[in-house]
Amino acid sequence: MKTAIFHNAMDNIGGAELVDLILAKELNADIYTTNIDKEKIRKMGFKTDKIYSLGKVPINAPFRQEAIYWRFRFLNVEKRFRKKYDFYIIAGDWAMPAAINNKPHLWYVYSPTREIWDLYEYTRNKIEHQISKHIFDIWIFLRRKLNHKEAKKVTNLIAISDNVKNRIKKYLNRKSTIIYPPTQTDIYKNKPSKNYWLSVNRLIDHKRIELQLRAFKNLPNEKLIIIGSYESSKHFERYVKYIKRIKPKNVEIRSWVSQNELINLYSECKGFITTSLNEDYGMTVVEAMASGKPVIAPNEGGYKETITNKTGILIDDITSIKIIEAINKINNKLMDNSKAYIKDCQEQARKFDTKIFVKKIKEKINKHYENSNTS
Repeated sequence: MKTAIFHNAMDNIGGAELVDLILAKELNADIYTTNIDKEKIRKMGFKTDKIYSLGKVPINAPFRQEAIYWRFRFLNVEKRFRKKYDFYIIAGDWAMPAAINNKPHLWYVYSPTREIWDLYEYTRNKIEHQISKHIFDIWIFLRRKLNHKEAKKVTNLIAISDNVKNRIKKYLNRKSTIIYPPTQTDIYKNKPSKNYWLSVNRLIDHKRIELQLRAFKNLPNEKLIIIGSYESSKHFERYVKYIKRIKPKNVEIRSWVSQNELINLYSECKGFITTSLNEDYGMTVVEAMASGKPVIAPNEGGYKETITNKTGILIDDITSIKIIEAINKINNKLMDNSKAYIKDCQEQARKFDTKIFVKKIKEKINKHYENSNTS
């Protein structure tokens, strides 16, 4: 079956983009997007010859999101690219209106657009000027109307987690099923710790990196390595400047590493830390567990669906003080038994393996394809 995947942009590679690349590889599918960073994609071990751009978009919000939206809103792949596909997968929130002119399809929902729904108040509170707040409110009002209307045109929705399934019902009033994202668990290795903690996330404010920095400021004998990609836009760069300004000496921030380097960092870390606000799902914690490493995370969002009390610590109402307490607790357990977490972590990670994902997603595609041909 010839398949095409739609995603917002492929110039800042995070969890969603990684899923797209795995999906395209497993289904031998083409990807249609806007901005592309082919060098980063190749460093992650993926080919780029089947990734096509609909044209470049601006780097700053909300112009970036609006440009992405309109490119997909009027996209008809068969007419524009003279290519015919049997099935389409929408894999980006701002690419969702591509459902209007490209059928049959399903929407693999990473989340209903967070800045206009669940992160609206959080985002608004970050805006300094009152006039800008009013403009933002008008934009949100219009965007919500369109988003809700166009979501009705999507025929099939699959959520990446129970957390996202609940958002889809709450904000879009649509039902969905769940297929957890893929993790290639067999590529991750466990090695003896080199006495550092690891954090992997986009460098943006709702990831709450400052909580990690404040914790390690009070743990001078511990080391934290943060792998953080970010877009060259104002709100990303503003936050990056802030966290670099408050970063203590025992924290190292690297903006980008290759897939092989990342796998090695996972394998030799003492444990993994994340502080993301109401995370959609959280692939990085599964990658850490696949490496046999314990995880510290907020007791919220998708983390509650992947982390158990045998594989790490979930923190209620997370603060830097509570992160310190969790680090000390894990340190004590590792001092008693350096292999305490390995078996449980790796067994838990295998529940989210790529093979399980591919089997389930192929079943859904075949089912929806057959239904579209008989309706």
